[in-house]
Amino acid sequence: MPSLVSASSTSLQEEPALYAERPEWNDVTPLSQYEDAAPIAPIFYSAEYKDATDYFRGIVKTGEKSERVLQLTESIIRLNPAHYSAWQYRYETLLALDSPVDVELKLMDELAVSFLKTYQVWHHRRLLLMLTRKPAPELKFIAASLKVDAKNYHTWSYRQWLLAFFNDDDLWAGELDFVDAMLTQDVRNNSAWHHRFFVVFQSGLREGETDRARIIRRELTFVKQNISLVANNPSAWNYLRGILDTKDLPYSRVEEFVRPYALTTHDSTTDLVDLENPPPPPGAQLPCPAAIEFLADIHEKEGGKDRILLASELWRSLADEHDMIRKKYWEYRIREALKRVK
Repeated sequence: MPSLVSASSTSLQEEPALYAERPEWNDVTPLSQYEDAAPIAPIFYSAEYKDATDYFRGIVKTGEKSERVLQLTESIIRLNPAHYSAWQYRYETLLALDSPVDVELKLMDELAVSFLKTYQVWHHRRLLLMLTRKPAPELKFIAASLKVDAKNYHTWSYRQWLLAFFNDDDLWAGELDFVDAMLTQDVRNNSAWHHRFFVVFQSGLREGETDRARIIRRELTFVKQNISLVANNPSAWNYLRGILDTKDLPYSRVEEFVRPYALTTHDSTTDLVDLENPPPPPGAQLPCPAAIEFLADIHEKEGGKDRILLASELWRSLADEHDMIRKKYWEYRIREALKRVK
């Protein structure tokens, strides 16, 4: 993504490093962070950062909102993009000056990529979009940002906010295609799986009984096919659970699909392929711990002493062999289950 630098950014490079050395700031009284206090464990800031924030506190005290305040807050943000007060005061100054939002968005294009994992950058962008009310171009920007970091929480969260807040049919229209492309690039991208669940089940779109049944079939087929490509993919197994949980469907509905993934070996020599229940891929690492857990949950939910004992045996295999890092948890599940059958 090309670097977009605002006019104020360029001017910053031409100014003296410290605001204390700039004649145009002589009318501002800088305020030290600690003033008369003597902190036990003071933070040692750089000279540039201490100088900028001292002057920032000075202008906040007087309530000044001007073009030079925008320059000052940009300086602080570039030194510390998580400085919430600088962001908030910058936004208030933009409103007071009636500054063009498109210019600010161009600066945010640069800062969002430079500071992808800083919450305040994305929050500021939200505020700007609430002013412009033009969400469509943002989808392209977000897609470009995800090329830098395909799993960044803040980027995905911003995309979901954009879709939900404006709730425009044109915005929703291409989301399944978009998330399909992201999962094609990386089927283990948990953020992309989460986004698909958000689009399909949490978008607020109304559906009739016919649509509901069709969507469930489509999503079950989709996730099963992806598990059959990469068996040990926790994200896909969680998505399978999510489909059933959100629609209150019994886990036993997918027992035929799950069972082969919970076995130590799978007979791949048969010519018969069940498209509704695709088998594990050749060379898959079996058994799959997620499938063992799923199968155990199926047995437990079905109830009855025999089924609960089968679930306990599966949890024991996880505790002793296939998922030993959670040994204590599986032993807890076994104890609680056996209490019920006694």
